[in-house]
Amino acid sequence: MKIRNKVITASLTAIMLCGSLSATTLVNQVNAATSTSQVTWGVNLRSAPSTSSTVLREIPKGEKVSVLGTSGASWLKVRDSRGKVGYISSSSKYTKAIGNVNNNSSSVEKMIAAGKKYLGTPYEYGSSRSSTSTFDCSAFVRQAFIDGLGIKLPADSRGQGSYVKNKGKTVSDWKKLKRGDLMYFMSYKGSSASAYSNVNKSTATITHTGIYLGDGQILHTYSKESGGVTTSKIAGTHWEKRFLYGGSAL
Repeated sequence: MKIRNKVITASLTAIMLCGSLSATTLVNQVNAATSTSQVTWGVNLRSAPSTSSTVLREIPKGEKVSVLGTSGASWLKVRDSRGKVGYISSSSKYTKAIGNVNNNSSSVEKMIAAGKKYLGTPYEYGSSRSSTSTFDCSAFVRQAFIDGLGIKLPADSRGQGSYVKNKGKTVSDWKKLKRGDLMYFMSYKGSSASAYSNVNKSTATITHTGIYLGDGQILHTYSKESGGVTTSKIAGTHWEKRFLYGGSAL
């Protein structure tokens, strides 16, 4: 808090000397970086701060977004509930501020940051839970929670899956996941959708887990050939076909 206040004070001093922005505008921009808003009217999430830019999706009324900053007087840079980053109109017609980023959102970012520091760490099936020199999928997820949040999840993917189910709501459509949710998958049966068409996913055995980053990406580890801890695209891949369910462990 002291550092943040010093940043604001120093910036306000610069403004008074240079006259480039109003003090109110600057404070709003600083506060925006740590605030969250709720959409009060369906609003387009765009790839850039312009009405001519690509519409990534329409954010519906009631969804909460993390405000990451501003772009001029007309746009907010936000992260939506799926982890996708883009720009929305700053008009009060579309959103209302509801305070600082909640503890859950902050925890998610700490956990993801802890996991990303292991990018490239080699894969080893059945790796030791007391070492960070190699990981299998569940050991990696467990370590991200230990390092980032001090939370010890069960040691294996099936135990972790049960833990998430017991925490509350899970989803079977990966597109409904939120950033930081854990994902659970069945065994690989091929790259075609037909290979999974007769599988009862409600009773299928969990064989893999990872951390959803949002924007269609998963942070995980699954083989030596893949380079160890890595990020992978979900849409159109076998990961999409193998997905069983996901949800928050927080």
